[in-house]
Amino acid sequence: MKYNRFFAILMATTLSTAAFAEAETEVDATAVEQTDASKLNMDNGVIPIADDRGFTLQSNDGSFVFKPYLFLQTTANFKYYDDEGLDKAYNQDNIANSGFAMPYAIIGFTGKAFGKIDYNVCVNAAASGGNILQQAWIDYAVSKELRFRVGKFKTPFTHAYLTTLGETLFPSLPTSLTAVVILPHSLNAVTPGIGTGFDLGVEVHGFIANKFGYEVGLWNGTGSAQNGATKTVSDDIHIPSLLYAGRLTYQPKGAMPMTQGNPKLLHEDKMLFGLSANYNVESENESTNDFRAGAEFAMLKNRWYVGAEAYYMHIGFTDRQKISDTYNYWGGYAQVGYFVHPRWQLGLRYDFYDRNGSSKDGFLNMPAASVNFFIPKTNIKISAMYQYIGRTGHDTQLDRDQDDLGISTSTAQVMLQYAF
Repeated sequence: MKYNRFFAILMATTLSTAAFAEAETEVDATAVEQTDASKLNMDNGVIPIADDRGFTLQSNDGSFVFKPYLFLQTTANFKYYDDEGLDKAYNQDNIANSGFAMPYAIIGFTGKAFGKIDYNVCVNAAASGGNILQQAWIDYAVSKELRFRVGKFKTPFTHAYLTTLGETLFPSLPTSLTAVVILPHSLNAVTPGIGTGFDLGVEVHGFIANKFGYEVGLWNGTGSAQNGATKTVSDDIHIPSLLYAGRLTYQPKGAMPMTQGNPKLLHEDKMLFGLSANYNVESENESTNDFRAGAEFAMLKNRWYVGAEAYYMHIGFTDRQKISDTYNYWGGYAQVGYFVHPRWQLGLRYDFYDRNGSSKDGFLNMPAASVNFFIPKTNIKISAMYQYIGRTGHDTQLDRDQDDLGISTSTAQVMLQYAF
């Protein structure tokens, strides 16, 4: 297929460019002042908190720290959709959801108190409803190995979501995590997706022997758009209708910074292996009970970043739906980034999604390429990406047409990001 040949050529070109650039630009590495990853506090999930980003108020003994921050992302988007699902009688266009957008306009503050508490509160002025409150949490440390976090924060599932927001290789998450699945029923009130993102809850977490990390907790399971207590007890399983989640990681070379590329971290040697699972229990809603599991790998090696994930979701309708069918979905991605120059990073990603479930043949394959430029002494990052949606292995043309409904066949995006 044409897009596969294009992607193969692009990958070969990128890797050959990377090999050439390593020899040609090594002397330029000092153009960006390097830092130790341990000095970058990425716990707030938005930007790394370093002393040269804006300003920080701190007590003499370091027990109290107050750091205000700002994070802005503006994008220019072009999306082209196939004819399937478009009604030309209503003048529906193949080009839609294009133009300019501002996904994030975050104002917040983070810091420490009493030498034992970390905190973070931020609002996203570009959002609406409950999403305006992006995060609000406190984290109490009994020790490095035993910590408690309460509030609204990221659920422990998938490296792509857990990466610090301003530190991603691509300006948009893998489609396999953000697009909802296809169900052959129209009765369900909620169409699930594999990604979980932000939610309200409580977790226990820690880092043991500088190698082993764990996160275990309970969340509402309603996502970031809901800030209220709306849950009850499951009619089916007779336990609280919450999201039960956990994640275990092995980081053999010390704590892996949650970044997919930072020009100040070009001499790191870190690695992460992770396993995670969660079960979202519904109650009286016309919905589904969803089990998810995932495996992840990430590595930083000098100018290289490598990441890969695979995830699985099993759903079953609540008894109220009176549907005995169950469905299984899976997906994953692999991506690689390389700094061809201390200010320029190239990236490639292959994204895979069995969106119509394992009971039907066919899947989506979604190659993408990106380039990131970090403007010196400004904290400005410019990212550009292109992604193509391919469809492979379907039994019928109807299955092929339905599998990518609502997803643009071609996506081009340019993002400008500013943070301090």
